[in-house]
Amino acid sequence: MLLKALIVDDEPLAHEVLLGYLEEVAFLEPVGHCYSAAEAMDVLGRTQVDLLFLDIHMPKLKGTDFLKILPHPPLTIITTAYAEYALEGFELDVCDYLVKPIRFDRFLKAVHKARARVQSGTAEPTTDKEPTSLPEAAEPAALFIKVDKKLVQLAPADITYLEAYGNYVKVWCGDQYLLTPRTLASFAAQLNGDQFLRIHKSYLVQKQHIRYLEAGMVVMNNGSQLPLGKTYKHLIKSLESQ
Repeated sequence: MLLKALIVDDEPLAHEVLLGYLEEVAFLEPVGHCYSAAEAMDVLGRTQVDLLFLDIHMPKLKGTDFLKILPHPPLTIITTAYAEYALEGFELDVCDYLVKPIRFDRFLKAVHKARARVQSGTAEPTTDKEPTSLPEAAEPAALFIKVDKKLVQLAPADITYLEAYGNYVKVWCGDQYLLTPRTLASFAAQLNGDQFLRIHKSYLVQKQHIRYLEAGMVVMNNGSQLPLGKTYKHLIKSLESQ
């Protein structure tokens, strides 16, 4: 069974990665790649599409809003850098939710899930279903964060802690930090909860970089003394059993 696939994403790099992955899977056939919802609407109107790879943050129309206005949307796999939109995606009965940077093994798992749904006859999306599962919290191999006008690649293992700073986040690696225009919640959703721990509304720390805990304070290996929020103390207690 051959699935005709369409990519909708405003980032050229995402097109390059997904097209490369599609070429490696025998049962997938790319029929186009679009940079906006308007382009995608045109392709869907004149081409058979079985599987849609859809980004969320796009100009003029968000991916999930685009999905809502389609009368008969194809089976959809969300591709995005923001894991916090997972619940909204699953309320639309998407097949899977891939967080960028997308690993090939996760891509394979998602497309095999899509093929299984088509083969079982349950591929027709319905918007009234409750989400039955949430995306896996697998640790991304690398993060690409925006710093000034650059995209900087960073391994999660190198992060000591993250600090909310207004509309930005300071990503601390030892004694140095990178300032990026993101929310702390978006990092918390993307990073593996087995390795990172929220200790305060403004701080997310890597467990292996904690030196010790004392009197409502978390002291990191780089010497930073971070406050422990009252609502997060129960999470810290869980470390005693590890």
